[in-house]
Amino acid sequence: MTDQSAPALKELFNIERLQHIATEMSAVYPAFDARGFLTHATSGLAELSVMQRMARVSESLHAVIPLDYAQTLKHLYALAPRINSGFVSLFLPHYVASYGLGDFKRSMAALKFFTTFGSAEFAIRHFLLHDFERTLTVMQQWSLDANEHVRRLASEGSRPRLPWSFRLANVQASPELCASILDNLKADSSLYVRKSVANHLNDITKDHPEWVLSLIEGWNQDNLHTAWIARHALRSLIKQGNTRALTIMGAGAKAEVTIDQLSVTPAAIRLGERINLSFNLTSTAPQAQKLMVDYAIDYIKSAGHSASKVFKLKAFTLGAGARQRINREQHIRELTTRKHYPGTHRVHVLINGERLASTEFELLKP
Repeated sequence: MTDQSAPALKELFNIERLQHIATEMSAVYPAFDARGFLTHATSGLAELSVMQRMARVSESLHAVIPLDYAQTLKHLYALAPRINSGFVSLFLPHYVASYGLGDFKRSMAALKFFTTFGSAEFAIRHFLLHDFERTLTVMQQWSLDANEHVRRLASEGSRPRLPWSFRLANVQASPELCASILDNLKADSSLYVRKSVANHLNDITKDHPEWVLSLIEGWNQDNLHTAWIARHALRSLIKQGNTRALTIMGAGAKAEVTIDQLSVTPAAIRLGERINLSFNLTSTAPQAQKLMVDYAIDYIKSAGHSASKVFKLKAFTLGAGARQRINREQHIRELTTRKHYPGTHRVHVLINGERLASTEFELLKP
């Protein structure tokens, strides 16, 4: 399937999915007003974004269910395992955040339950705003839970810069507020959880890089799970060539290498096509060395200047005098986060944070 034919994310909440929700809700609550729900949920649907559509589902349920919060939750508990999409099930914790702020204990139990079907990462943040200390205490307990989804919620829900959500200003200003959660999860056996911990820490590096560096320097990276988190948590600092981050990764020393046969092919492309970056890397060191290999593309901006974007390429140990061929293909296509403009794009090879070689390709006019 081409990118052009890929459905928009908001189509997860299309008419068929809303009908599915209505059918399954009727199965667990026979008195459910399915027609009223669908009328409310589909009104102006085409103009709504994915998150607006998700919110509309919980609003529509609330509009047609003539029960109190506790009674409604019982039916939503029964509904949760019947929803045929984890992402779509986000409307369940959204309901809790919208109508359960005044019933703290019941709502915490509901979010813990619903997160196992999708994620309650957006919903929990409303409780952090409403009653931070009480909510954080529960999340600290969740970080020790046997269920990986619950443990992940402790980390993901407290991220200072969670995408698609508002920032947690107090956590952004004082990352130590969530230090116990991060400490409990720093060697988690679940990759799902480790990704969240790494992303949480990467968020913090945007505001408090030295705090993250000091924290990770105190970790035992002989543990493979901890080492994985550290590597991914420091990715932004490594891309910036931060010497302290590179040293933690064992790549703080200047790389003793030569680069030859560097090329980008084809030399000229149109938007939507792919380039292939390739080069040979040869060690000139008398001993093995740890290398962090990245590359950067200087993208042309609308005003004609360029802005560099660094991409991870490879981290490995290169033996004394050893030689390795490096290849990386990249699709040059329009993204929601990046608009492309024609012109000469410089490409740079970075080894252990240092720019060692450059080449270029031409992005042609449409």
